[in-house]
Amino acid sequence: MAATTADEGRALMNGTDRTIRAGRQRATIEGDFVVFLIGARFDPKHPIRCFRDLGGRRGMRHMLRYLSERPEKGLLGYEMGLPTIVQYWRSFEHLEAFARDEADPHLAAWRGYWKRVGSDPRSGIWHETYLVRAGEYEAIDANMPAFGLGKAGTLEPLAASSSARLRIRRRTEDAAGPVTSGRTADPEPRQVADPV
Repeated sequence: MAATTADEGRALMNGTDRTIRAGRQRATIEGDFVVFLIGARFDPKHPIRCFRDLGGRRGMRHMLRYLSERPEKGLLGYEMGLPTIVQYWRSFEHLEAFARDEADPHLAAWRGYWKRVGSDPRSGIWHETYLVRAGEYEAIDANMPAFGLGKAGTLEPLAASSSARLRIRRRTEDAAGPVTSGRTADPEPRQVADPV
């Protein structure tokens, strides 16, 4: 099966292509990137109030649609979930620019949240930001449609004999020289297929 290009990955961003890719696929992104996790705590007794607190129709779904239509903003892809949404960004600078730009939808929703909720514990929001250096990650799909990093980057078939240790070792050695475990001697990894 041919690899999925980054442009095709961005086209998959909205999740409409559910084509199952048989076998194991490795997802990659060229260069450094950012993984941004964001989520909310909902009060099940007051779902409408929580929906409004979190931006209503101008909330996260609207923001992701807006970003999907503007690839120059730097969002490479995302995976919707509850209570967590995973986003892949080209750089922290792109993420920060989107968060702070008055012309983009995030700032108004963020200000609206603090105006409506403040420190009232009725609903909550959280996020985590991870800066990922080129080659210092692993993302494998098995018998899946493009998912997660595979939507944001490139998918390519993976050899059955490939293992996580060998993939990480090879990519990090290519980028920065040999990887050590902190032990006196780093044993050679066994060549076995990992479960995913």
